[in-house]
Amino acid sequence: MASLHKNNSLYRAFPALSHSPFRWFWGGQIISLIGTWTQNIGQAWLVLQLTNSPFLLGLVAAMQFVPTMLFSLQAGAWIDHLPKRKVLIATQTVMMILAFALAFLVGSGSLRYWMLLVMAFILGVTNTVDVPTRQSFIIELVGREHLANAIALNSAIFNGARLVGPAIAGVIMGIWGPMWCFLINGLSFIGVLAILIFVPAIPHQEKLTPKKETLRKDILNGLSYIRKTPSILIVMMMMGFLSTIAMNFNVLVPVLAKIDLQAEALGYGLLMSALGLGALIGALTVAIRSAEGPQPRLLLVGAFGLGMFNVVVGLQNTYFFSAFFLAFLGWSMIVFSASANSLIQITVDSQYRGRVMSVYNLVFGGMIPIGSLYAGTLSDLWGARITFIISGTITLLFMGGIVFWLRRYRKDEGHENSSFV
Repeated sequence: MASLHKNNSLYRAFPALSHSPFRWFWGGQIISLIGTWTQNIGQAWLVLQLTNSPFLLGLVAAMQFVPTMLFSLQAGAWIDHLPKRKVLIATQTVMMILAFALAFLVGSGSLRYWMLLVMAFILGVTNTVDVPTRQSFIIELVGREHLANAIALNSAIFNGARLVGPAIAGVIMGIWGPMWCFLINGLSFIGVLAILIFVPAIPHQEKLTPKKETLRKDILNGLSYIRKTPSILIVMMMMGFLSTIAMNFNVLVPVLAKIDLQAEALGYGLLMSALGLGALIGALTVAIRSAEGPQPRLLLVGAFGLGMFNVVVGLQNTYFFSAFFLAFLGWSMIVFSASANSLIQITVDSQYRGRVMSVYNLVFGGMIPIGSLYAGTLSDLWGARITFIISGTITLLFMGGIVFWLRRYRKDEGHENSSFV
């Protein structure tokens, strides 16, 4: 079997799939993530139906990520000392219960806007633990050698789900209503939980070190490690800024569809699918190039693409071209974020992995409340298209400053052979 794996062209292109535990986990995530995106689309459309307010839509998105701002650092310190499989079983169970609860509330006609805020907050607390745990769990499935490929493959299924889930949600909402979006998501967790419980032994499991420090000392040590590791620090800075300004698609795309383009639920779902198609191609781009090692230049290409295509999408006034350029925006987003994740995980020491990935989760997801309120407020004032243009312009100016600073840093510190720029 080992020789088959080595000779199989699929395993040569995507070596992470040669690890049986990863294949099981990866397969389960495909189904679960489609359910997650089905719920995301259903929830956003439901909020607009209930309130017709881009700001209140942004508030729901913000509420889901407030816990990441508040608890992400503490979660990272805990994760470094807990068995990750058991943590994932707990978090996935809670998310399944929340999905079924939303389906019941919508189906019974008893859902109110404030309930969505509460549910979003609880889901945010769960995700604050779940996301860095899943990211830290990958190395236990494939080892360090194939880690970059595994991260890129995870991005591929996440964005494949971003392609399929919205299209399914658009059809379902048009025929049966949003309740079924939440019900499908709840059912999608069953397979993941079964795989987590029965998956074969983890071949690269990292040994847990005894907890000798206080929680506060653990957090401070993790932050100090990031500060003293420039390659991680600069990626964290870029991720924090771009996730706040340039990646507010869960707010902007439904507003663009419903208000700017006057589309129905199916039209909104297809716009999100266009974004997902580009993101899937971007994830496969990173996966195929992962064999070449870390790709800092690809990171910069994705970041500049985010700025440029935000502007281009904002300049469109027809449905077709909006969808067409959203695909390029999705490609840029995933090329940037998957490259950032890979660069950090390949660089980080194992003993700091949970804490560093919790900080990554903080700057990626924890800034979303600010970004959601920013996007929702500007969309209320000037519409989604103007907000896209403003966001893209700010991003391009920021990235120009980053490249200028990096070149000065290389020259001043003597890092002339750095491949970052």
